[in-house]
Amino acid sequence: MVQQDEYCIDILTQSQAVQSALREVDAIVLENHLSHCVVDAVKGSQDDKDKAISEVIKVFKKKA
Repeated sequence: MVQQDEYCIDILTQSQAVQSALREVDAIVLENHLSHCVVDAVKGSQDDKDKAISEVIKVFKKKA
């Protein structure tokens, strides 16, 4: 759109739509990870639990 010299507001609107869709994908992936990988890790050793918690916290710190 930028290369085609589209109207700036139209570009921003599309960009926001893409960002919103990506946030939804992130939420689905996180839910799946928590429901499966983290649950399995919690059932494992203390090291597995600590690693799973650390990974999730690291993801949220990157978002801030």
